[in-house]
Amino acid sequence: MNHHHRLRTSFIFGLLITSATALPAQQTYGAPSLQVKILAQSPAETSTDLQIFCLFRSTPQNTLHGSLTETNEKLHGLLDQVRKPGLFNGDLGETLLLTPPAGTLHAKKILVIGLGDSATFTPERMTLVGRIAFHEANRLGIAHPFFAPTILDGGVEGFATGLVAEQVVRGFREALATEKLLQTNHAAAGIAVKDFTFLAGAKNVPSTQEGIDRALGNPAHSPR
Repeated sequence: MNHHHRLRTSFIFGLLITSATALPAQQTYGAPSLQVKILAQSPAETSTDLQIFCLFRSTPQNTLHGSLTETNEKLHGLLDQVRKPGLFNGDLGETLLLTPPAGTLHAKKILVIGLGDSATFTPERMTLVGRIAFHEANRLGIAHPFFAPTILDGGVEGFATGLVAEQVVRGFREALATEKLLQTNHAAAGIAVKDFTFLAGAKNVPSTQEGIDRALGNPAHSPR
């Protein structure tokens, strides 16, 4: 058993959406449940239909680290190539969808979401990222997408992984509620996304779990 497989311990949490979206006629509809799995694995190693990760604004100062370096190497420097002026800027909310060439990554599709300026980053920015991740995965018809925030691997430290996970899951919830509202009003097809797998470093799994629980309003993990 290799190192990566030893880390592949996943924790499954039932993500029950209890919030409702008010309609003009004061009618409410609760969003369906969504399962979130936490997997201690690098996005460079995942086997999935859609791997989502994030990149800060494309500047010489924002260098790649950790799993992003590994991903870039497996893609033969493709991330470095697209992070050029006039190509993928990495602005907040900007997206890039690519199909990894044969023999590189195991993921069938890669979705990159821009995080904007690294110097002004705050975890609250990840709510928008979570909404984008859910909407794009649903639009592509992906049932089991994988998500990696890659904040640390983007060179930004000082924020607990749980704070980041909390905001991402809030974004998932908001996007799911929106899709449910559209579906209920016959303005969208069925919801394709069945669950999300949230990638975290092995040492950050407990903090990530707490962040997910806070996003669900679990008082045991509310900030003190």
